[in-house]
Amino acid sequence: MNLNFQLDDLRVFCLAARKGSFAATALELGASPAFISKRIAILEKSLGVTLFHRSARRVTITDDGERVYASAQQIFDSVESMGDAVAGDRLDPRGALRVTTSFRLGRKHIAPALSLLAQRYPELDITLDVVDRRVDLVAENVDLDIQIGEVQEPHLVAHRIAATRRLLYAAPSYLERRGVPATPAELCRHDCLVLRERRQPFGVWKLDGPHGAEKVKVTARMSSNHSEILRAWAIDGNGILLPATWDVHDEALAGRLVPVLPAYSQNADIWAASTVRLAASAKVRVCVRFLQEQLAQGPFALKQA
Repeated sequence: MNLNFQLDDLRVFCLAARKGSFAATALELGASPAFISKRIAILEKSLGVTLFHRSARRVTITDDGERVYASAQQIFDSVESMGDAVAGDRLDPRGALRVTTSFRLGRKHIAPALSLLAQRYPELDITLDVVDRRVDLVAENVDLDIQIGEVQEPHLVAHRIAATRRLLYAAPSYLERRGVPATPAELCRHDCLVLRERRQPFGVWKLDGPHGAEKVKVTARMSSNHSEILRAWAIDGNGILLPATWDVHDEALAGRLVPVLPAYSQNADIWAASTVRLAASAKVRVCVRFLQEQLAQGPFALKQA
């Protein structure tokens, strides 16, 4: 194995891996397919592996190619971090920035904030994915995962974006029909609307109240992984909901949902998880600080009920 290859060849390989075509890669780079094939062949010879299975119409990456691709992303991240660390705040952020978050938070707050961020820093190429599962930042090449609740993974760096809480709410029609619970223990006798979150145990509500922390196992007659669905069900009178206060601000203001057991709440701070510290990456640093500002004030701020 001869590792004395050009970094540009590695970039060509990564682009070809994403496109699955030497012709499409050549078109994007303004080169010929023969040139792309030659650079890939040189890289394969240097590494001593076959990176692609070749056919008449397309190319598909091999298992060795997958491993090289994953390592290449780490190399490019390290090169970019080195440049950012040397330049510090003197450089504007640039390059690819991939962000993940949950559906509701992403649609209402993160997406419009990132739109403003893109306008301020035109050298950033931003991708936002909304998902309802745990994200492996390293394996999936994610720069920032914006989540509700503390970052659990010890190998990740946590940045608090905003402080929020969850409160219990229900429609007046439900409370008139089923009564108002007097204690958290009574919630087990009520219909509860449970959000299947990517980082929370299903059907267990942990509440902080006058007597400290309490854990309640609730009956989930209706559940969903989408908070908008649960909110609509709650407004229809189907049960008691435990949403973040910003998520039901308008409904609470209009009286469509009213607080239940208001002395009890759950921490729902919003955090950003990254694989690097802010000092090591200009794009991560700028994005975290921008989201902290935008979610605290302005048109896309979190309005607490």
